[in-house]
Amino acid sequence: MHSKAKTVAETVRTCSEVKICSHIDADGIAAAGIASHALDGIGVDYSVVFVKNLDEKVVEDLKDENKELVWFTDLGSGSLEMLSGMDAVITDHHVPSFVNQDRIPEVNPHRVGRDGSLDISGAGAAYLVAVALEKANKDLAALAILGAVGDMQDQANLRLVGTNRTIMEDGLRAGVLDWRTDARFFGRETRPLVKLLQYANDPLISGLSGDWNACKEFLFSLGLQLRKDKGFRSWVDLNPWEKDRILSELRKIVLASGQGPDAADRLMGEVYLFPKEEQGTELHEAKEFATLLNSCGRYEKAEVGFALCRGDREEALDSAMMLLKGHRGALVSSLRVANEVGIERLEHIQYFHGGSRILDSVIGITAGMLLGSGDLDNSVPLFAFANSDEGVKVSARGTRELVAKGLDLSSVMKTACERFEGVGGGHNIAAGATIPNGSEEEFLELANEIVGNQMEKAPI
Repeated sequence: MHSKAKTVAETVRTCSEVKICSHIDADGIAAAGIASHALDGIGVDYSVVFVKNLDEKVVEDLKDENKELVWFTDLGSGSLEMLSGMDAVITDHHVPSFVNQDRIPEVNPHRVGRDGSLDISGAGAAYLVAVALEKANKDLAALAILGAVGDMQDQANLRLVGTNRTIMEDGLRAGVLDWRTDARFFGRETRPLVKLLQYANDPLISGLSGDWNACKEFLFSLGLQLRKDKGFRSWVDLNPWEKDRILSELRKIVLASGQGPDAADRLMGEVYLFPKEEQGTELHEAKEFATLLNSCGRYEKAEVGFALCRGDREEALDSAMMLLKGHRGALVSSLRVANEVGIERLEHIQYFHGGSRILDSVIGITAGMLLGSGDLDNSVPLFAFANSDEGVKVSARGTRELVAKGLDLSSVMKTACERFEGVGGGHNIAAGATIPNGSEEEFLELANEIVGNQMEKAPI
């Protein structure tokens, strides 16, 4: 990948102007931030566009602009057939759709036998090019790790692995990144302790997850003070003794519920911190910062998240916080709609259709939250549909256990979309597609068949 990054860097360096085209999620926004910083460093002008999908219309619009070079970040490898004839480079980590016959300079872990859902993110791939352009760009390692965590690359092993760890070391030496083993709860910087436990779902904590009153009583029973001078205490306000006491009791609860030691081990893992940001804010810890970026991109304000990655801590931060508030409300509404319409079951998959009641930009997040809630059967993947301007958005989510048994949702999406002339791809555990209106039933039949075949071929 370093060799490929040098090739991309050499191509970029010869240009006077570059168009950055990136995905709207946290990884894509961080990747665009890295690319823009790198181009600034070598004096190359740039402009940026963020897209939900790299479809034919987007590609045609880019071709019509006739820019000297288009730099695709966190996308492109799954759409090579559409990019034929373009002057482009790609830094991506999704499963490639075709052999790169046009020999577009490309950094992608799958091209060198690495798993793009674990080894490096789209932001990480862009980072390799940035460092190939100038070694001083190693201070961009924080954005690369932000993208990896936003893409949940730490979930499977409770820590980042592979090339990500090399990037982590760069960030540590540059003074922009730190990490430690601690509780993995989301919201450790900003959520009050009671809410922190209430929304814990990896693992689910029997008798506590989802129950605010039970969480409050649990913390009181441990003799913990929940308030501080101004507001409520969060996880980062606790001393080591208090943290150990909580985690010890939670581990007992998880084990007593029958989930086993592997589930209990998921209470702790690596957390990634940005020491130059203020502690106790959404910017100090990677999961919360990534959620802030997602709240921008999912509501067509990716440029706000991009400004955050560029260093804006005034107007952009205020706007992002407003979007985050709306994002949380939209997710609550989406979960309610999903529960109202109900989950349907086929032999090898389950699904629901949110219609126009769930935003297509959050349907994937909603599916992931449902599958991890403990209320659904997680022995089969979940497919979720929502109407969009381009047709019907379908997002699929699986589990680590299903992937180990042979599930590959990226392959499902690509194979199914070939029949419907749709656009699809992603990772083995999470993937998405856009299909024509009215084709949902046929799509589900085909997806059910493909997933069934994948599971049957799994090694015993």
